[in-house]
This record gives sequence, C-alpha cells and structure tokens, in this order.
Amino acid sequence: MNTIAVIDWKDLLLGSEDWSFLPEVILRTVIMFLIIILGLRILGKRGVKQLSVFELVVIIGLGSAAGDPMFYKDVGIVFSLLVFIVIIALYALLTYFLGKSKRFEDMVEGKPVCLIRDGVFELENFKKENLGNDEFFAELRLRGISHLGQIETAIEETSGGVSVFFLEADEIRYGLPIMLNSLDNPLKQIEKAGYYSCTFCGFTEEKAVGAAGNCSHCGKEKWVSASNNKRVT
Repeated sequence: MNTIAVIDWKDLLLGSEDWSFLPEVILRTVIMFLIIILGLRILGKRGVKQLSVFELVVIIGLGSAAGDPMFYKDVGIVFSLLVFIVIIALYALLTYFLGKSKRFEDMVEGKPVCLIRDGVFELENFKKENLGNDEFFAELRLRGISHLGQIETAIEETSGGVSVFFLEADEIRYGLPIMLNSLDNPLKQIEKAGYYSCTFCGFTEEKAVGAAGNCSHCGKEKWVSASNNKRVT
C-alpha cells in the first residue's frame, strides 16, 4: 500500500530558516547587487561586451536566485522570490536615476572612449581600458582593416563594442600594419628610406637611411615599415 507523503509547507517555502531571516535577505541582496556592479566596473567594458552593466547584473542575480532553491533543501522559495523582487526593484530604481542624471549615468556605466585618432593610438585612454593589442587588432581585422592609416577614429562604446570611422579611399595614409606577424621584427636602424610606424603608438613618419631614433609621440624606439594599402570591403 502506497504511503502519501505529507508536504511540509514551512520547509517548502522557508527551507531551514524562518520569517525573521527576510530582512537579512534584503540586505544581502542589496550588498551583492552593488558588489557585482563594482566587480564589472573593475573588470572593464570588455567583460560586459554587448550587454549593459545592469542587464548582466540582473541575469547573474536572477540566475543565482532561481538556481539555488532548485537543489538546496535549506533554501526556501520565499527567499528566492524576495531576491527577484529586490533585484527588479533595484534595476528599475537605478534605471530611473540613469535617465534623470547624466553624471550618475557616466559614473556607473562609464563614457565612450576614443582609442585611435587619425591613425594613432590615444595612449592614455588605451591604457585605462586595459586592452591587449592582440585582442584589439583581431577585432579591427574582422572589420577588414589591415593598418591604422585606414582609420579616422575608433571609439570604445559603453557596451564594450568598438565603433570605427574610416577615411575615404583617397585619404588613406601610411599607418601601423596590424596583420599577423607584422610587428615581429621591429627596427632601430633604417636600411631603406620610406614611411615607418612606431610599434607602440602607431605614429608614422617618413625616415631616411640611418638610426630610426625615438618616436616623437611616445618616446619609444622600435619601428616597422608602414602600409598604405586600401581597405578591402
């Protein structure tokens, strides 16, 4: 004869806790919500990529809140529901303030940052964004770019994506090549007169045979032969 189990509704709704734990759940959720935002700001825009900071926070928070009660007996559904409500309320509140205050929006989500101007790296901005050359060059190559002389401006948006504005075909200048292995053999001595680019900042100038010298833009002394190829579209 089958025995029908008696459902313990207190365990189902509250797990091993009681109603007095609810205020602590609210406090824990607020603290973790702020910690996640801080962590994402430290991680940088590349970690966020196409999602906004708050969308990613909501996904992480709601995912954890939904997952824990599924397999932890001592985690009650009521607490999970409360976490959902608090996160959604915080999201709505912060979204409201973002729409009301440009200063608050810039503080939380950051500002677009210019990374390349007239084919040369904006070094201070590039360092702040903690981007690696290989990663950045790979993204440019995916857009059909073979050297920095094809670029008028490149801007990293708050989403982590990069917007690129190109020079017209007849305006393309000599620039730092970004194809594979193009920076592997930098020069300090020029053996053939022509245009050369600084491997560190992309500054390009015409050089005569002899010592390459230091870059007037960043002070570095390693150069590679520049390219003025047209962009393939």
